[in-house]
Amino acid sequence: QVQLGESGGGLVQAGGSLRLSCARFARMYAYNTMAWYRQAPGKQRELVARIATRYGITNYADSVKGRFTISRDNAQNTLYLQMSSLKPEDTAVYYCNSDPPLPHWGQGTQVTVSS
Repeated sequence: QVQLGESGGGLVQAGGSLRLSCARFARMYAYNTMAWYRQAPGKQRELVARIATRYGITNYADSVKGRFTISRDNAQNTLYLQMSSLKPEDTAVYYCNSDPPLPHWGQGTQVTVSS
């Protein structure tokens, strides 16, 4: 079953893993760069990871480097974020969008990491 928008969030203990999926974009291949963003309560939205269509070059925020992996399946128009070794400070609503982002944002998916 195809889930539109962002999905895969949940409640997990510190050190656990989650895999987020994004199927918001009907023609994801048309965007040069796709990204995951997150917004924690009381904080500004920040870019977590980005991936380029050509060659699959990736970049990560320092806070998640080595723990998160972004990937994309252009044939399925799906963007993924594999998150491991989660920390309480990773708690946020996670969104997918292009980079730079389009004006419209989806509902996001809530990730809560308990200590």
